[in-house]
Amino acid sequence: MVQLRGITWGHSRGYLPVAATAQRYMELHPDVTIRWDTRSLKAFGDHPIDTLADEYDMLVLDHPWMGFADHRRVLLPLEQHLDVVFLEDQARNTVGQSHASYHYNGHQYALAIDAACPIAFYVPHKLEKLNAQIPSTWEQVLKLAKKGGVLCAGNSTGILMLFYMLCNAKTETMFDGQCVAASTVIQESLEEIRALFSFLPDYAFEKNPIGVYEVLSSGDESVAYCPCDFGYSNYSRTGYSQALVISADVVKYKGKMLKTTLGGAGLALSAKANHLETALDYIKYTACGDIQKSVYVQNGGQPGHRAAWVSDEANRITHDFFRNTLKTLDNTWLRPRYNGYLEFQENAAVMIREWVMNGGSATELIDRLNALYLKGVAHD
Repeated sequence: MVQLRGITWGHSRGYLPVAATAQRYMELHPDVTIRWDTRSLKAFGDHPIDTLADEYDMLVLDHPWMGFADHRRVLLPLEQHLDVVFLEDQARNTVGQSHASYHYNGHQYALAIDAACPIAFYVPHKLEKLNAQIPSTWEQVLKLAKKGGVLCAGNSTGILMLFYMLCNAKTETMFDGQCVAASTVIQESLEEIRALFSFLPDYAFEKNPIGVYEVLSSGDESVAYCPCDFGYSNYSRTGYSQALVISADVVKYKGKMLKTTLGGAGLALSAKANHLETALDYIKYTACGDIQKSVYVQNGGQPGHRAAWVSDEANRITHDFFRNTLKTLDNTWLRPRYNGYLEFQENAAVMIREWVMNGGSATELIDRLNALYLKGVAHD
């Protein structure tokens, strides 16, 4: 018997689709056993992948780990083992920069099986109750927030993604080797985050994007709209939650569509993977367009292959989640992936959240952010 073990993240979107592809693959290959374990969403973002690569053959991971993976040589360079035609199909059918996000220093370290970024989403009948329309500009978002109808994730990562989005609305130069961004860009963005959260319920600071979805999709009638948190197609599926959540592209900021931050998940192989030929065949099976737009999406997945995002069936079962947000996905910003970036992400997120919640000197915060960034770059 061939036995493979994988580690993914423990949400319906993270576990169910790979469990489904594994089940079908095992039915097609009776001599193969595939087991998927899970870790938390937080561990998905910050648990060191070198320890996971020692224990598991397959890893579902976040693309900011690519610099670390390249430096430590813990993942298999897929371009040395997968055929060119398949990889060209993956690149041609990427959603935004999803495929490219796992390409680092000349190597393709993962296949984009999941695509995501902060999007807008809302519950129609709750907007109607507030006598409100879907916002189309940042000013309209603030107006709706003043009426109490808006909720955003106020956990550290949620606020950092909001910070990146607002900075990218003002500059095309971030993380340039000298600073995170110009001081004026950072300060204005920080003040805009604080202004938004001044209108949100206090419990927003305890929510991650899943928590925001859970509130909007519940019987709570007090909030109706989220302008920019990571999208989950699960909540746009009939029966998943009490209230159906509809997705939308993000709004415009000073006449230009906001640029949110690319997320998603890639499927990688440990450099120590057992039964390599079978493991390679299984990840190709999971990432190919035919499976992504059928088995994968039908079992709660949010595919990384474009064939699923334009599929009539995938959009039917998700009330057009994919069509409604593809423009936002294609417009996303790619986070830095240098070895050491994740230390910046984890610490900067906490620092910014603390400032938004409790105030302090913006100048001092900016200096600390830049120092943290330069420290990480110096060790890359």
